[in-house]
Amino acid sequence: MAVHFNESTVSREPFGAGAERQRLLTTERVAGTNILLDRWTLGPAAVTEIEVSATSLVWCQVLEGEARLAHAGGEERLGDSHLVFLPPRFRGTLASGAGAVLLHAEVPNAARFDPAFATSPPALRIVDWKNEPVLDSQHDARKRIYVVTPKLFGVKAIKGEMIIYPPGTKASNHHHEGAEHFMYLTRGSGTAHANEEPFPVRKGDLVYYAEGERHYFVSDGAEDMVFVEFFVPGEFRTVWATNEPVCTWLPSGRNIRGEKPAREIQAHGGADSTSAQDV
Repeated sequence: MAVHFNESTVSREPFGAGAERQRLLTTERVAGTNILLDRWTLGPAAVTEIEVSATSLVWCQVLEGEARLAHAGGEERLGDSHLVFLPPRFRGTLASGAGAVLLHAEVPNAARFDPAFATSPPALRIVDWKNEPVLDSQHDARKRIYVVTPKLFGVKAIKGEMIIYPPGTKASNHHHEGAEHFMYLTRGSGTAHANEEPFPVRKGDLVYYAEGERHYFVSDGAEDMVFVEFFVPGEFRTVWATNEPVCTWLPSGRNIRGEKPAREIQAHGGADSTSAQDV
């Protein structure tokens, strides 16, 4: 059965000056997981250090507020549309003037899932997902925005996307072969299913699905349900349940602001549901 809980049930621990950390996804909570996920809360004038090991893949996503990432090469200003990849051996500090909330994820020993990671590790990279192209579902009003891909970050050990469900929309029942993954709800509420068993979900919930577990979401609230989901490794296959509509994602030609996106992505999905590596 899926692992499901709300961030409010996870204790906070001090993490630097004026900062707190909640350990959401751990090997204690999910035995054998290959991805670790924290939620960081930076209070006003908070400062915390970041250090990445030589073998880990790490990224941070700002959910609320603004933060400054200082490192040997300079300083990066991050807002609630930014996701940053931190290279192996990265050292720096993360600070916030008025406060910020972030997700921090780590894949230890990332070369297990991408042999090129050891010899050609990704560099420091920041993506503004609000400039990325929106893909529209062929069968309904859902939208998809890729936030971690081989093209964006040069690594195949992880893949991530943001999915937007307007009220009354749902996905087809399916499962994945070759990857575990989790969803973190950033907005709205709905109903999730794991092997056909329903349970309610809301903002701040984390839902973890093991490889092979059938699942889908339904947006049955009054506002859009939005979540980010990440897969480890980033290469996998999606298998649709019998008689379920096969999802295909079509380019919209716009970003979430309704403007021309930073790049273009072609249609993909359908019957050939091996994860796309050219996005």
